[in-house]
Amino acid sequence: MSRRYFSWLALMLSLSSLTMSVGCHPVAPKFQSTDISNSGWGQDFHLRDPQGRKRSLADYGGKAVLIFFGFIQCPDVCPTALSRAVEIKRLLGKDSQRLQVIFVTLDPERDSPPMLDEYVHAFDPSFVGLSTTLEATQTTARNFKVFYQKVPTGASYTMDHSAISYVFDPSGHLRLAVTHGQTAASVAADLRILFREKAG
Repeated sequence: MSRRYFSWLALMLSLSSLTMSVGCHPVAPKFQSTDISNSGWGQDFHLRDPQGRKRSLADYGGKAVLIFFGFIQCPDVCPTALSRAVEIKRLLGKDSQRLQVIFVTLDPERDSPPMLDEYVHAFDPSFVGLSTTLEATQTTARNFKVFYQKVPTGASYTMDHSAISYVFDPSGHLRLAVTHGQTAASVAADLRILFREKAG
């Protein structure tokens, strides 16, 4: 893996440690995910859905948004993240309607809008796949501190990429970074906290 990846990983670990302590005194975390409320990352996105419509956070106002960056040919990390999102919705029960799951492709050269639409709907009909140009993909990924790079494989290539999901609260603020190893139950619990904040 590249030096850039390890720099990204060190940053995430540093943020995680900040949520666990204040000074030298350990405190109980409010969330099971990493709280990145004050990071300044990913304040919005400007992408297109498979029908060609421009999409931003404003289109999902009033809902929590769970967003993941990947690519269709991803063999394990991406389908695992989306399968977890399916389970999160199941665990939320009636509150599942208050969550929008978004998958952003990091491989717009191969992931055409129709393919992206079919891919996300295979997991759940409510999931949305978004894409943009190569240049704008780089900008969006940078805004979310998402690492990715092409890795040649014979005559083709695959993609190395980070495996963090991000959660916006219903007011449109980026709040949580969800690691790949977290359970659906832990994410659902964090979402319920965000829903209660909105209700209050």
